[in-house]
Amino acid sequence: MAKLNVLIAGSTGYIGIELVKILLKHKDISIKYLCGNTSVGKKISFYDKSLNSKKLPKIVKFNKSFLNDVEIVFTALPNGEAQIISKNLLNKNVLIDIAADFRLRSSKNYLKWYKQKHKAPQNIKKSIYSLPEFSSKHIKNFKIISCPGCYPTSILLPLLPLIKKKLIKLDNIVADSKSGYSGAGRGVHKIYAKKNLYESLKAYGVGLHRHNSEIEQEIKKYTKKKKFNITFTPHLSPMFRGILSTIYIETNNGVSLNKLNNALKSTFSKKQFVKLKKINSLISTNDVINTNDCLISVCKTKNKNKYIILSAIDNLIKGGSGQAVQNMNIKFNLPESRGLQ
Repeated sequence: MAKLNVLIAGSTGYIGIELVKILLKHKDISIKYLCGNTSVGKKISFYDKSLNSKKLPKIVKFNKSFLNDVEIVFTALPNGEAQIISKNLLNKNVLIDIAADFRLRSSKNYLKWYKQKHKAPQNIKKSIYSLPEFSSKHIKNFKIISCPGCYPTSILLPLLPLIKKKLIKLDNIVADSKSGYSGAGRGVHKIYAKKNLYESLKAYGVGLHRHNSEIEQEIKKYTKKKKFNITFTPHLSPMFRGILSTIYIETNNGVSLNKLNNALKSTFSKKQFVKLKKINSLISTNDVINTNDCLISVCKTKNKNKYIILSAIDNLIKGGSGQAVQNMNIKFNLPESRGLQ
């Protein structure tokens, strides 16, 4: 099989750099273009010294003529930019967006949560929100693949199977998530320059974080219009990468800890990147750093019918570039783990 040519737009951010590293290990991929704006003319190794010895193109400004030369376009850009690129796609192109441009299924919701008008509403129906463990059967029908946000990935993977099987109550789910500061992008160092970023824990987006929109959207698919309530609070922690989500749930009557665990075990038994630990295991972000894994543990509490689910991912890989490559592999009939081990 001939190698697939790839363009990466937004190649110098934390997720862009991780994507470059993964694709360099992928034997079916050739990186044709690295695109940026303020970084034009520079080598990618300027942003990560470990790439110094790698043969990679210099960073150039995106031009739609580049689409003639590639099969795959990865976008890790500010909100709205992938929408513009999507309007120029050729029949041969597949767009894999790691940002939020096609996560929401209506332009009205996009305006509500992202405070800007969607620039390609006609392409929303041509896109799929692809959490690969749940969407692999459908992904091949779409030319625009939208990768979930990092927080939703860590929350939806353990929650959706339990909701789908009607094992938990839907009126008061609580998800408390801590992320490494890389999730806020390179600009985080300037934004928090005087706020002791490296030694403090900070709650943000309380009650209104944009990822609420996609978490609620995906849960709604499995609730058949029943009312549900999930409270999500993100925190920025003084570590570079990783997410640990602590999810508080209440089961329906008669649903035991073992039943919860078995439901997750049966859902993910053939999914190589979701790994279930023994009941009551205490997990950490260290267990998943530099992997495309999601690690899950179901834990008991002192209260009857109330349990805690722990979920850990690397926000830059399973919550970003790794999940994007996983989606690409499925789309192009490649081994799902290629480049990710």
